[in-house]
Amino acid sequence: MTEFRYDTQLLIEGEKLDETAISEYFISHFQGDCLLAVGDDKLIKIHFHTNQPWQVLEYCASLGEIFDIVIEDMDRQARGLQG
Repeated sequence: MTEFRYDTQLLIEGEKLDETAISEYFISHFQGDCLLAVGDDKLIKIHFHTNQPWQVLEYCASLGEIFDIVIEDMDRQARGLQG
């Protein structure tokens, strides 16, 4: 079993987005690893492994419109199952 079960990926579209501030928020508020928050002030790509993907979605939705959301269960994948 992996320490952080869910591979959470999404895009945030908004105004005055700050990838550094977003990364710092993730580090201080969420448990997880493999954080990637890259983009510009209008579009940010998020990739994060966590056990609480719903918290990530809630935070990101507070920043702008979220879309292309993918949450994959890495524990299931490790067992050879889909999803």
